[in-house]
Amino acid sequence: MFYWLMKRVVAGPLLRLLFRPWVIGAEHVPAEGPVIIASNHLSVLDSFLLPLVLERNIVFIGKAEYFTGKGITGRITAGFMKGVGTIPVDRSGGRASEAALFTGLKHLGEGGVFGIYPEGTRSPDGRLYRGKTGVARLAIESGAQVVPLAMIGTDKAQPIGRRFPRPMRIGLVFGPAQEFTRYRGAEGDRFVLRSVTDDIMYAIQLAGGQQYADVYGATFKARSAKAGQGEPLASEPPAAPGGRPVPQVRVPEPPH
Repeated sequence: MFYWLMKRVVAGPLLRLLFRPWVIGAEHVPAEGPVIIASNHLSVLDSFLLPLVLERNIVFIGKAEYFTGKGITGRITAGFMKGVGTIPVDRSGGRASEAALFTGLKHLGEGGVFGIYPEGTRSPDGRLYRGKTGVARLAIESGAQVVPLAMIGTDKAQPIGRRFPRPMRIGLVFGPAQEFTRYRGAEGDRFVLRSVTDDIMYAIQLAGGQQYADVYGATFKARSAKAGQGEPLASEPPAAPGGRPVPQVRVPEPPH
């Protein structure tokens, strides 16, 4: 009931008014059965807007810091995350991360929809970064279909460091569902996990037209902080996950 109130009555109308979300490919989300929504991650707004456009309830993994913010903004964020069933994950790894993934697997086992950001962190510069293999483990162990999602424009509405978002149109582009049941039993094979993860990241790239960086987002952030500045995009050739051919795609625009 609290989820429904947050989504439909309290937050929903305001968020729709501010961001007027447009959607492409919603028909790719199965109406029933376990589903993983694997999304790029550009802004805190991502987790607020995705539930608005889905008919089914969705549960997320979210970084633990979302639950411990200070001030009015921090309390609102924490309240919303709890209200929509977000599972906090300690990004330092180890048993805490394993517990969060186990909880996601349990939710999928009950036939639910589970949202995950395979990059593991928000993009620092709008590019799509290498995915972590937790999403592949979930897909293989649960047998759930994976629906790739590209968020469009949330980084413009609320860049990292901006406390309050600016109103503007936001897009959500869903790609065709993927299934990886052929790998059942191989969830412990790191080569299989990497291949499946790259498949998913490539589908996200196709949906959103992002430039891809073949490095983990957290690694890039640490490297940039150490250097004192970000690495210039122009110095890096176009890339695609797993060494695939670089797709000729553009960032989608609102349908007419």
